Amino acid sequence: MKISNNSSTTTGFILLGFPYPREGQVLLFVLFSVVYLLVLMGNGSIICAVTQDQRLHTPMYILLANFSFLEICYVTSTVPNMLVNFLSHTKVISFPGCFLQFYFFFSLGSTECFFLAIMAFDRYLAICQPLHYPTLMTGQLCTYLIVSCWVLGFLWFPVPIIIISQMSFCGSMIIDHFLCDPGPLLALTCSRAPIMEFFWTIISSLLLFIPFLCIMVSYTLVLRAVLRVPSAAGQRKAFSTCGSHLAVVSLFYGSVMVMYLSPTSQHEAGMQKFVTLFYSVGTPLINPVIYSLRNKDMKYALQKFLGI
Repeated sequence: MKISNNSSTTTGFILLGFPYPREGQVLLFVLFSVVYLLVLMGNGSIICAVTQDQRLHTPMYILLANFSFLEICYVTSTVPNMLVNFLSHTKVISFPGCFLQFYFFFSLGSTECFFLAIMAFDRYLAICQPLHYPTLMTGQLCTYLIVSCWVLGFLWFPVPIIIISQMSFCGSMIIDHFLCDPGPLLALTCSRAPIMEFFWTIISSLLLFIPFLCIMVSYTLVLRAVLRVPSAAGQRKAFSTCGSHLAVVSLFYGSVMVMYLSPTSQHEAGMQKFVTLFYSVGTPLINPVIYSLRNKDMKYALQKFLGI
């Protein structure tokens, strides 16, 4: 990485974050500390409930527990640094720290895309192939799918991130965001990199659309199968099983697609921060509530675990 900067004291990028007065920064620190703890408690409770309740040792809940662990990792890739930034006077993040955050944030986001796809595939097998489901979705296949999600997620972005890290950066080195994001980073390069921008758009589009297409195909087949169920009770049960996952997919994909299909497009900085905050912190906070409220088995397991 080459730095072309008038200041000889620059040791990294400056994450502007939320530029409020000192009192506002302290208030945001308290607010996001509470939110972070709630995310850890909510998703951690799901992991513990699935681990301790033998009835939930099925592929659907094993996937959910792994997804909750992923959500904890995803939030941890941004919020702790954000909390430090709120109380910092310099708001500097080192160059290695910036690109490490860049890598882990996008790798975990990629893993989430793949996880949502295999969770939809699991629901397709359970509803459309109920008699063959136990023999199709074995523990071995479930483990293979989980490992594949993590491996694919962490192998999707290293090449473009390494290329961006080797570019020359000029100017103020100020990133008007609360995390190291490709749009603001590419805007700080000394010269435009249209090939890199195009490459980023392509791999981001593939990452979003391939899992999203799998999800849509799975739920189209599920919907067709559900509509053939003769009893209304059976239809309600099927819709209840899939409804929570569809809600999570809608929240995550709806916000991510706004941001990263064209990462260098001229979104307003405030809108960038709000949308990124929604899918990186808001959805991990909401997801445990969605899954527990719409699932009787999970609700019972959580009540048992929490001693309610």
